[in-house]
Amino acid sequence: MPIHHSIRLRLTVFLQAMALFAAGPAIAAANVSAAQAEAKEIAKSMGNCTPAKIDVLRYTVGREGATTFKVGCTEDKDAFVLVQCRSRICTLLR
Repeated sequence: MPIHHSIRLRLTVFLQAMALFAAGPAIAAANVSAAQAEAKEIAKSMGNCTPAKIDVLRYTVGREGATTFKVGCTEDKDAFVLVQCRSRICTLLR
């Protein structure tokens, strides 16, 4: 195998790895935005809260990634509920 084929192969593998690495945050953002709708539904159905503003309190990645949301309620200015989502399964924390 000529040396220029080896360099070309390494460059191709490197560029593919960098493209996958760069796509990581975009994939994570898509998961968070998909879970926001689920979190709002849980806040409404189980938390007795009409959702207004939703904030991400904690986002953990890995095999068992989870996102914790703070969902503000329209009933009271200071009222909120905490919802934790793993994948697209959400539970009411408080």
